Amino acid sequence: MTLDLRFYLVTSGSGRHTVETAAAAARAGAGIIQVRCKEVTDRELYGLLVEVSEAVAAANPATRVVVDDRPDMAWAARNAGAPVHGVHLGADDLPPEHARALLGPEAIVGWTTGTLALVQEAQRYVGIVDYLGAGPFRPTPTKDSGRPPLGVAGYPPLVGASAIPIVAIGDVTPDDVEALATTGIAGVCMVRAVMEADDPACVVRRSLDSWQRGAGA
Repeated sequence: MTLDLRFYLVTSGSGRHTVETAAAAARAGAGIIQVRCKEVTDRELYGLLVEVSEAVAAANPATRVVVDDRPDMAWAARNAGAPVHGVHLGADDLPPEHARALLGPEAIVGWTTGTLALVQEAQRYVGIVDYLGAGPFRPTPTKDSGRPPLGVAGYPPLVGASAIPIVAIGDVTPDDVEALATTGIAGVCMVRAVMEADDPACVVRRSLDSWQRGAGA
């Protein structure tokens, strides 16, 4: 499966705003949308995942939907026929090879990194993991990883060490995209810049335009 990683949205919240924002981002060209919501029950998360995936598929069938941390949720939704495509995993989650075995060869499996050592370690998942999230780009209140911020200069060494595409995450804004696109990464991931925007679609379109300029530099 060819992934469009240029713009990757991680959602927040669990209400109608979350669903509508995900759909708007998809309509504007986001390649992947990750449903992330840790403060709800399993039943509520399943319902949110299905609702987001259906809204995204209606808005843009090319956009892929994954769920944070939970390969079981991805499996259940896929098994029920929802347009859910995979899972994004961290160090405390099910190991990627087991998530791949559960979800099958066509599913998307992502993995969290953020230091050169972690990226090097992740190379054992070549052929299992489809992309690596690497951050934080700058400190963010959304998720405290305990890792130092990478900044623009931190990404080229990670890219050079990886046979797996890398996506930058961690308080990335549209103003950062053009510079990040010159580093060799495959895309940028945003949370607050989209989820808190008055016009989420505008943020996505502006970011994709900036990516085009930076990647072509």
